[in-house]
Amino acid sequence: MRLFGLKTCDTCRKARKKLPNVDFVDVRTDGVPNDVLERALAEFGAALINTRSTTWRGLSEDERKKAPVTLLKEHPALMKRPLIEYDGKLSLGWTAEVQAALG
Repeated sequence: MRLFGLKTCDTCRKARKKLPNVDFVDVRTDGVPNDVLERALAEFGAALINTRSTTWRGLSEDERKKAPVTLLKEHPALMKRPLIEYDGKLSLGWTAEVQAALG
């Protein structure tokens, strides 16, 4: 199981605390592997971009129009977090449903 997020993200910290054996990947320093990013974009689409973040608010209108994959590669902190890969599946966020699915 891998959790993609940010060290400084409170939600990621909560998830890591509940999932002590998870492999943590900091997207700001390590990025998200292309295959995982493509799968996540195919599954979650625009929901993968956190449009409420300070990073998003700092982008110009022209930058916001870029393709999601380009935005996420240029600004990894834009990804909604955490993105969790487990048993060949992906989940996004740390909702009650995600927590129940992960046991």
